[in-house]
Amino acid sequence: MTEAEQLLEPILKFLSCQTPDAWINEAKKPENLPVILRDHLACELKAGQTAMFLIRKYAVDKESSKVLLEWFTPYEEFLYKKKGDLASLANKNNLSKAIVPKSNTAQGNSPYGQELIDKMVLLIKEELHHFYQVLEIMVKRDIPFDGITAGRYAKGMMKHVTTYEPNALIDKLIIGAFIEARSCERFAKLAPHLDDDLNKFYVSLLRSEARHYQDYLALAEQVAGGDVSERIAYFAKVEAELISSPDEDFKFHSGVPA
Repeated sequence: MTEAEQLLEPILKFLSCQTPDAWINEAKKPENLPVILRDHLACELKAGQTAMFLIRKYAVDKESSKVLLEWFTPYEEFLYKKKGDLASLANKNNLSKAIVPKSNTAQGNSPYGQELIDKMVLLIKEELHHFYQVLEIMVKRDIPFDGITAGRYAKGMMKHVTTYEPNALIDKLIIGAFIEARSCERFAKLAPHLDDDLNKFYVSLLRSEARHYQDYLALAEQVAGGDVSERIAYFAKVEAELISSPDEDFKFHSGVPA
């Protein structure tokens, strides 16, 4: 069994369905490579932003919240305002100050705050590094980033988040696990249909993405104080429906091309 197959084995058990062949057939068309790469670039930033939002909302003090926002500014300005370029983003992937957990709240210090910070900061660093790598590939291939709209996938799952805490946080962490696991599965499915450079790049992403989904699940269990299998099963059905149903908007996480 190859390393990729070993990494994928638990992921394929976790997901309720595999990517449909119809999506692969569309994604492997050479004319769709710019769409895949543009959306992949946006997804890497979105994954980092999601982790940053969780830390800011649930784990850190005001000063650390500001530091996190500043960390993302050059990436967001590139993606949303078309400011900067590959050179201006070089060496931007570092924190200017330490990230400090909240303290002296009405509930006392969060029992999972430091763990959430540690796992999510590492995830953010890796996602922003992947953002830079995807942009590097696009620049080499003369593929411009001229904007891309969000697909239905993440929004479709977030509609099902519970409205009260800590259940809302648990749901968001489980959704994070599904997004990372699906990304991992799609990298593996798509890689054999790409040229050698992209094939190696997508296979290289499997290692970090495979750990990301496990980190999200571990945090969900920690916050819940036990088993979260019921909510995992619930979101597994929601996620599978989004992946296996017709979708008119072709994206990296879209459903069956309509």
